[in-house]
Amino acid sequence: MGPASMQEESSMAETEEEMESYGCLLQAGSQLESTLQQVNVPLSMKEVRGYIEKQVAYLSGGRGEDSSVIITLPESSAFRDIPEEALAKVFTYLTLIPRTRQPGVKFIIILDRRLDTWASIKTALARIAASFPGNLHLVLVLRPTSFFHRTYTDIGFRFSQENFMLKMPVVMLSSVTDLLKYINENQLTSEFGGTLDYCHSDWIVLRTAIESFAVTVKDVAHMLQAFGTELAETAMPSEGDAIQSLLECHSEKYRKLKEAIRSLSKEGQRLLSSLETTTSTRDNDDPDWDVQLDRETVQRLLAQLRDMELAFDGYFEKHRLKLHQYLQLLTYEQSFQEMESCLSRVSSQQSELSTSVDTLAQVEQALKQLDTLETFAQEVMSHAQIIILHGHQLSAGHHYATALIMQRCNELRHHCDGLTAALGSKRCHLLQAQQLLMSLDQAQTWCDDGAYLLANQLMENFQSKEGAQTALKAIESFLEGSPSVMTSGPDVLALEYEAVITPQLQGKISKTFEKHAAVQQMIQNRRAGLRKLADKHVRPIQLVAPRAENPPRSKSPIFSPKHSDGLKFTFDLPLPGKRASRKGPNARKIEVIHDYQDSRSCVSYGVEGEDSPDVLKRHVIRELIETERIYVEELLSVLLGYKAEMDNPLLAALLPPVLRAQRGVLFGNMPDIYNFHSSMFLQDLEGCLDTPEGVGVCFLARKENFQMYECYCQNKPRSDALWRQFSDRPFFQVCQKKLGHKLGLDSYLLKPVQRLTKYQLLLKELLKHSTDCDGSSELQGALTAMLDLLKSVNDSMHQIAITGYEGDICELGRVLMQGSFSVWISHKKGPTRMKELARFKPMQRHLFLYESVLLFCKRREEHGDGCDKTPSYGFKHCIKMTAVGITENVKGDPRKFEIWYSGREEVYVVQASSVGVKTSWLSELRRILTNQQKLLRDEAHQNGQLVEHMHLSPPPCESKQQRESVSSEDTESGKSSPDAQQRAPKYQLNRRSWPGAHHQSVNICKGLDEKSGSQDKFHQSDTQLVKLSRGRYRALADCLQNGLDSVLIKCGDVIQLMWEDNKGRWLVKNLSRHQDGFIASASLQVTIRGSSRTASSRLREMGNARARKLSSP
Repeated sequence: MGPASMQEESSMAETEEEMESYGCLLQAGSQLESTLQQVNVPLSMKEVRGYIEKQVAYLSGGRGEDSSVIITLPESSAFRDIPEEALAKVFTYLTLIPRTRQPGVKFIIILDRRLDTWASIKTALARIAASFPGNLHLVLVLRPTSFFHRTYTDIGFRFSQENFMLKMPVVMLSSVTDLLKYINENQLTSEFGGTLDYCHSDWIVLRTAIESFAVTVKDVAHMLQAFGTELAETAMPSEGDAIQSLLECHSEKYRKLKEAIRSLSKEGQRLLSSLETTTSTRDNDDPDWDVQLDRETVQRLLAQLRDMELAFDGYFEKHRLKLHQYLQLLTYEQSFQEMESCLSRVSSQQSELSTSVDTLAQVEQALKQLDTLETFAQEVMSHAQIIILHGHQLSAGHHYATALIMQRCNELRHHCDGLTAALGSKRCHLLQAQQLLMSLDQAQTWCDDGAYLLANQLMENFQSKEGAQTALKAIESFLEGSPSVMTSGPDVLALEYEAVITPQLQGKISKTFEKHAAVQQMIQNRRAGLRKLADKHVRPIQLVAPRAENPPRSKSPIFSPKHSDGLKFTFDLPLPGKRASRKGPNARKIEVIHDYQDSRSCVSYGVEGEDSPDVLKRHVIRELIETERIYVEELLSVLLGYKAEMDNPLLAALLPPVLRAQRGVLFGNMPDIYNFHSSMFLQDLEGCLDTPEGVGVCFLARKENFQMYECYCQNKPRSDALWRQFSDRPFFQVCQKKLGHKLGLDSYLLKPVQRLTKYQLLLKELLKHSTDCDGSSELQGALTAMLDLLKSVNDSMHQIAITGYEGDICELGRVLMQGSFSVWISHKKGPTRMKELARFKPMQRHLFLYESVLLFCKRREEHGDGCDKTPSYGFKHCIKMTAVGITENVKGDPRKFEIWYSGREEVYVVQASSVGVKTSWLSELRRILTNQQKLLRDEAHQNGQLVEHMHLSPPPCESKQQRESVSSEDTESGKSSPDAQQRAPKYQLNRRSWPGAHHQSVNICKGLDEKSGSQDKFHQSDTQLVKLSRGRYRALADCLQNGLDSVLIKCGDVIQLMWEDNKGRWLVKNLSRHQDGFIASASLQVTIRGSSRTASSRLREMGNARARKLSSP
């Protein structure tokens, strides 16, 4: 896009809203100008200040009848000396002040000549009649007080009265008392016996300030209008530097004008305060009209100045936004041009890459070049995607050139799609050519092998029937390996590979088929000869399928049928807002049931209607895909409308810096979730629209990616707390209004959690209509995976609420089980705790079961108000599973079972909430203990030693009652196996009692880091730590992702240790999954060494831990 078109776009930016802002600025200036005309007078205080200061005449602020303005001429020698022209100016100035406010106002002159003569009075009256410009209502003259001058004045006035009365009404007063007959005393100053407070110097200062303020306001108003006109007439430059300079110049002028306005506003406020102070000193019954009018005028000027300032701010903001957006458009256009040029170069390289290949070497060379080009193209297209995303952000920010920006985005997307399709087509072409050449090579090799086979069959071996049959079988066996590509003719093969056939390949196909036909003919001839020599009269053998035998399954004390009942499982995840369900004829009823034993899960629906399963299945698929699209769009709207807007400088003032720094906490790993769903999972689901049986495969293939939801849910409490702290900020209201969302951001932050719980319902509905269909087993696996994920998320949410645990709790691995129980404790050795022995009321404990440890925690009371209530679990102690044994049944309550360790030195009687919960815990505990026993047996066999700690009999220190309980259980479950009897000659095996791997004492008060010195050699091997160094390793155990900056590692992944920070964490790159992140050193020890048992075995086999290192850094 050239400069001309850019300017055209800029001219289109002159919207009606901007012109309206400019009109508001002009209107505010016009109103301010009108007010200034009422304040300013043709004469200023500067021109008459000298005579006013001499008190030739003054305005005291008093009023006579009909609100006539009083002008006082006091006794002053300066009156006689003032020239006629100067006196006229003084009278004009004093009369213009009230006349500008009240046109047609009347005036009363008080001429004080009590100490003067009649000649002076006569001269003064004559000068007043000649120079006074206003509507003179009355002249009140205080005549001389001395007897001689008063008599002379009376005589003189009587003879001259008619002359004066023709020009103006004159009243001759004998004293101040007579003056009170015409004017109220509260309108007279103290020199005339009145109560009106007047200070001539203060009046001069105040009047000078008012006139100066009005002049300054007028100048500022003119500057604002002139700058507004300059902005309106500014032409847009065509270069970015010029635009930036223009924007900085206008911003500097705007800053100076704002400083002038602020200074003027402060001056007006001071003036207004002075006027208000003057008014407050007057009595309420004695108002000063002039001061009140001045105050109202100043207030009106300040208000109109603010209006004009607001109008100017709005217009300049729109002008600045237009310049900023124009600069953004120029920068974006430049980026687009560069990216378009780069994509064109990649397209040219793609076009130049030849796909005409005749040999496998040429195909491999072409594929290598294509791989290199695709890698470069992916980098270029990644930058193009960034530009496209930037364009969407500009569009979301209501850019005036949204249509042009979206056009550029579509062009880039079209280029990328075309380039991707072309590269994919070439790869498909090369792979097809490679497949053809490999098939032809295989056919050539088969022909050579056939000829070699025939050549190696010696004729002397054919003389006997057995030799002929052996040779015939060899030929038959060889024919079974005939290449399938040769079953069709050359024409069919050429038609199948029509896209890659070249004349050279066509000739190669013909030669291969000719060679194949020749070898086939040779083989057929040899077969015919061998058949004549061989004896074909062989009694046929009838094939009988063996009868299926179902040997009775031996009863196992571990997996008893009574423990296989399904358990209902409820999730503690926050679910969508509940609404009162409307019962109707088509209402559906949903119940989620989870079976821990066989991983079965179901959702029961009551649906009226006779639709076929295929139709219902397609409905569910469409619902899954449509809701997935809506989900992706909602995530994108949140990331663009809220998260990206936090970098918008226009909204910087609305966003606290603390919140901007913690936006990673507010949104969690939502960008990762959006990238996964938009670029992977949604496309996978859309590919299953016509093949519903592939939905289960989609979920199973992306099973590892869904683990990111666990990180999101773990961060959700912190996100909610941050939202509650800043939810009332105007930034969120502005963003919500821009997006047009009816709900706030918190509702959209809950979407990932809601979506996670929605998947298992849709899968259950789909599985219901897919019985005995293709893909039903994958659907069942997908449903089980999602339910396991929900359980894992729920358990991890409980785990992060544990407080008081010393060490990194994430190093314990995944939570297998967790729940609340009633617990009694009893001790066998050591000092007896009487308060525990005398305890009849059980302790309430929340148990967390891991593969290596069992944690006992106390649930704390919920704290906070309303939605701030969050449960927490205070850590009490822990038990290593290597020292644990269990007793399944305890007398008195079927819900109780025992957990003991270290030769029953300490026994925990645990009561579950139900028999089902007890069963599920016992099943998991049995699995862990059985695995430990198996690991110990394997190590003992490898080292050629017997493990004495594997005896399953109860310890000899048991009480008589316990031994009787064991005997009764043995009677119910049958005798123990001979193997068990050989291992435990003294005590019979109790099938309901499961000891741990050993009975050594374990200090449970100091966590898992302390290792007892009396542990056996298997545990001594556990303490061996690997010396970590930079390089490549293969993971021998899983390591779950813990936090936003962590990385997921699975057993078997190849990882590379980069460097270690000052916190003891290693930067790890997962080369198998192309991810990287930080992992604690202790977690790396477990990951590289594997489980404690397998690690010790591996260490003894390999000699040292460095044998597992794949390469040096």
